[in-house]
This record gives sequence, structure tokens and C-alpha cells, in this order.
Amino acid sequence: MIIITRIIKIFLFFFSFSSDLTINALFFSDDTMHIIYQDRGKYDFIFQIPKIIYSALISKLIDILIKNLALSQDRIVELKREKGENKLNKKYTKILSILKVKIISFFVITFIILSFFWYYISCFCGIYTNTQIHLIKDSFISLITSFIYPFSIYLIIALFRISALKRENPSGRYLYKLSSFLENYAA
Repeated sequence: MIIITRIIKIFLFFFSFSSDLTINALFFSDDTMHIIYQDRGKYDFIFQIPKIIYSALISKLIDILIKNLALSQDRIVELKREKGENKLNKKYTKILSILKVKIISFFVITFIILSFFWYYISCFCGIYTNTQIHLIKDSFISLITSFIYPFSIYLIIALFRISALKRENPSGRYLYKLSSFLENYAA
């Protein structure tokens, strides 16, 4: 099971990069091509910032959806909390069958999505050969942005938790619930 989890995590990293690359390519429009032509191929970081941010957010959303399909720590934790050997065996069989379905569907769905990504990027790079360097730079910046995103979210969660623990009134309880919500759904 540990080897499968490692393979899935490595696969998720490559999927994240390919989604960043494809989403960045989707944001290249006629205006972008014209500005690259006017700048004689020089990379204009300021002009690309909004596109990089939008593509990073969209890629992160896709990654969250795919990660929910692939990773199943919640099921393992649920199994560890079970008391009684009879219930444990029933729960183990049920969770194992659910995990098999999830893993198989994960690989099938991501294979289909990656096939689309590969086709689109191949066509894009074949047609727009002079924009490949811009696309790669945008994709790496977007990927780095998507790696920095969790740190900022966890920092906000930690600040909410610290603030909630210092307060004894009901607003502290709401801050704690907000931090739990962010931990479960935004990170």
C-alpha cells in the first residue's frame, strides 16, 4: 500500500505540472501573441502575472478534485479508529473494495485528462513555436505559485487557531470552525 501511495503522489506531481502547462497554454490569446511579437520575443513578466495567477488557481482547483479521488487517508484513519475484531474485518473489506475502485478510477480519469493535455500542448507547441519559452516560463512560475499556496493557507489557518484559542467568547469557537473548514477544503 505504501508503494502505491508513493506512485500516486509522484503521478500527482507530474499531473500538476501538466495541468499548469495546459492551463497556461489556454490563456495564450491573439493579444498575447501580438504583445510577444511587439516585444520581439522578450519575456514581459508584468503582463503575464494575471494569466499566471488565473492558471495557478484553475490548476489548483483541478488538482484538488483529482487529489480527492486519489488520496484516501481518511479511510485509513477510519479503519484505525474501529474497535472490535469482527467490525474491523467487515470495515477492512469494505474500505479495501472502495479503495480499489477509487484507485482504478483515478488512473483511468487522469489518463484521459493527460491524453487531452498531451494533444493540446503538442498542437499548441507545433503551431506557435516562438511562444514555447514563454509557455514554459509561465508554467514554472505557476507551478511554484501553486507550491507556495499551501504555506499561505496553513499560515492563515494557524493564525485563526491561535486567535481562537486565546478567546473564551463564542467568536473564538467560530474562528476555530472557520480554520477547520479551511483546513479541510482549502488546503
